[in-house]
Amino acid sequence: MKSWIVLAALLAAPAAHAVEYRTVLPAQSRIGFEFVQMGVKIPGSFKRFAAQMAFDPAKPESARATLEIDLASIDAGSPEANEESAGKLWFDRAAFPKARFDSTQVRALGDNRFELRGTLAIKGKRRELTIPVQLVPGKAAARFDGSFVLRRLDFGIGEGMWADVGTVANEVNVKFSIAASGK
Repeated sequence: MKSWIVLAALLAAPAAHAVEYRTVLPAQSRIGFEFVQMGVKIPGSFKRFAAQMAFDPAKPESARATLEIDLASIDAGSPEANEESAGKLWFDRAAFPKARFDSTQVRALGDNRFELRGTLAIKGKRRELTIPVQLVPGKAAARFDGSFVLRRLDFGIGEGMWADVGTVANEVNVKFSIAASGK
């Protein structure tokens, strides 16, 4: 009889140690992108962002996340590109200094894979997104890795002479890895 109690306690132990990830670790996180300009792939990233989240892998439907990106922290491949991105034709950072994503729903897909739905706001325009995310558990923290294609013209990014998708492709591949702990 005691062996059944011990076995039941061992099987229940992982549930007792379930972690709800709430503390985002910016120094271990990354938000990058890649775009094509005149046939050349150019990588970039954003260095500063703020994120809040609450994610329990056992209850993904109750998860929520908010991400706010400081657009002035862009590294678009060169100082000239970084400066150009500030202007009205690109991000218009004087009027819209931040991009923001707010989750609306999380759905489990199995094998630590999830579908994150929400609204992305850039340059005063809002679009619904569905983003596949992979949870990579770790000892001290977990990573939430994902990627999606952003269509820049949907947000008015690269207007005027830059609206020609033969010069700068409309599709921007965004890739992120957000580290979080349960602390």
